[in-house]
Order: sequence, then structure tokens, then C-alpha cells
Amino acid sequence: MATLLLIVIYISFIGLGIPDSLWGTAWPAIYADFRLPISFASFVSIIISSGTIISSLISAKVIRRFGTNKVSASSTAMTAFALLGFSLSANFFLLCLCAIPLGLGAGAIDTALNNYVSLHYSATHMSFLHCFYGIGVTVSPYILSLVINSDAGWRGGYRIAFGIQLCIALILFLTLSIWKKAHGLDTGEIGETGQSVKTLPFREIARIPGVKLMWCLFVTSCAIECTCGGWGSTYLVEYKHMDAVTAARMVMLYYMGMALGRFLSGVLAAQLSSWQIIRVGQWILGISLIILLLPVSASISAAGLFMVGLGNGPMFPNFNYLTPQNFGADISQSVMGTQMAMSYIGIMLAPALCGVLGQFINMGVFPVYLLVFYVAMITATKKVKIVLGIR
Repeated sequence: MATLLLIVIYISFIGLGIPDSLWGTAWPAIYADFRLPISFASFVSIIISSGTIISSLISAKVIRRFGTNKVSASSTAMTAFALLGFSLSANFFLLCLCAIPLGLGAGAIDTALNNYVSLHYSATHMSFLHCFYGIGVTVSPYILSLVINSDAGWRGGYRIAFGIQLCIALILFLTLSIWKKAHGLDTGEIGETGQSVKTLPFREIARIPGVKLMWCLFVTSCAIECTCGGWGSTYLVEYKHMDAVTAARMVMLYYMGMALGRFLSGVLAAQLSSWQIIRVGQWILGISLIILLLPVSASISAAGLFMVGLGNGPMFPNFNYLTPQNFGADISQSVMGTQMAMSYIGIMLAPALCGVLGQFINMGVFPVYLLVFYVAMITATKKVKIVLGIR
């Protein structure tokens, strides 16, 4: 039963990934359709991220009351209908309105399932979980590239994504009963070892040694991930002069790199610790940013984006998996909620600022911008290992 539940969780993470890559990939077509400034993508991104921050911070209480299973199913359904709303939107205001349930649903799914897997499954399963997220974010640009030049346009891509997401939500509702059968626990109230889950206030969590440094790692990793996902296509189109269809497919390669990085992380988890995998990923990420900084062709830049995904991909799942080890299983749900909130602060602010800089300077600022977050990530990694006593 635990294996069947794991498959269901994997499928749900495909659904989590589908909306995340769709917006950035579709944006060149959307802003041309609505005749909007290029930086307006940031408004929708900020609304989505604000929703995820709110839902992440209240997730511990909500999950404790309703359980991980019900929260995951209802939140997936919420994101599905938000995608349908995007496809039907006649103006920019409606796009912003639909971004609210999309953000609220995504934050709840992310927080609930990351903590559940970190408590009940291995590091390998955590990396594979995020590999399936990589599948979701890879599928969306591919679907969009197939329909964006047809009569359906970018709206057709959102309608297809809605159909996939709705099917995933139905699977989650139909399998609600297997969660308790799998581990014999009320997932909302009991930790891995059977002790009661503690719901801590934000200020108390912030005082725990190492928490703020882990927040920094989440912020920087997600900032790099979502800036690449949100602006990689625009960078290739506006600065490298690649056509929109090819750029959409190249960004798909970026997400394929992310999925591959997480898959390899899962395979290597049997031989390497999470911190060792993080170190390898950071080396690959550094090399990829050097490639993006060089004056090379659009195709080589696209290869650099693939390597960004490959190197940065293992960061998020391994940071998540370390949460119970770093801070204890009894408070891991509360800590996880704040980590997800900080992640989405990075997701909200970093791509938004990149869009503003891209409009007022040019998209050539893109690789330099990523490098700033990389340096901050490396610095925070060294400090948190000292605080937590990790060699």
C-alpha cells in the first residue's frame, strides 16, 4: 500500500509542476496578444507567489486539521480550475484574478507532500518526487510549443494543462483512503515516530539555529530555478534572437535538465549524502553560469540553461529532505511551512526584479543576475554546515 501511495504522490507532483513552467513559456505570446509591456509578467508571478506564501505559512494548522490527503486533493482541483480560468481570460485583470487560487493551491500541495515524503520515505524517493515535478514542468512547454502557432494559441496550451490537472485531482480524490492504510497514521497529527506534531509560531521557528540560513538556501535555489523558467524563453528570444517556438522547446530542455538532475540525485542517494549531492550540483551550476556569461550562440546558451537545470535541480529536494534531520520530526511540518514560504518569496521577487531589469537595461542582464544568487547560495551553504555541525 505504501508503494501505491508513493505512486499517487509522484503523480500529484507532476500536477504541481504543470502550471509552474506554463506561464513563463507562454508569456511572449500573451504579452503580444494583449499588447502589454514585457515586465507585466511579474504582476501575475507576484500574485501566484503571494498565494503560495500565505498557504505555506498556514499549512501546518490546515494539514493538522484536515490531513495531507484531503489538502493535496482539494488544492490540486483548485489549481486545475485556475488554469481553466487562464485559458478563458479576456484581459490582464482576469489573468491576475486566476493567479490567486493557483498560488494558494500550489503552496498547500508543495508544503504538505514535501514534509510527508521527508518523514515516511527515503532521500531517493524525495529526489524522485521532484523528478516527477520536473516531468510536469517539462511537459507544459512541449504542449505549448505544439499549439502556440495554431488557432488555439497559448489558450489551447492552458486548456490541455487544465485537462491533465483535472485528471490528477480525480486520482487524488479517488485514493483518499489509502493514505492512512499505507502507514497506519493520521498524517495531519502524528509524526514519523508517532509523537504529536508541534505547531510553532513563526517567530519561534526563526530563533532555531540554522533555520534562517536554510531559508537563504531555499530563496537562492528557487530564485535561480524560477528566473530561468520565467525568463529563459524571453532571454533567448529578445537577446539571443531565437524564434518563439524554438525558444519554448529550448526551455523545455532546461526543465528536462532539472528532471534529470533530480533523477540522478535519487540514484546517487544510495552512495552519497544529501550534502555531498548538493555540493556536486553546485559545481555543475557554477560551470553552467560561466557558459551563460560567455558571448556564445543561442544554441550554446540553451545548452547552458540545460546545465543550470541539471545542477540546480537536486538542490530543492535535498534541502527539503534534510528538514527532519536538521530540526526534528516533531516540528518539521512547521519548519517546512516557513521554508516553502521563503522559497516563494524568492520565486516572487527574483523573477519580478529580473523582468524590470530586462525592460530597463536589456535581457543581457539575465546571466549576471543568476550569478548573484549563486554566490549567495554558496556562502549560505558554508555557514549553515558550520552552524549545524556538518563536515
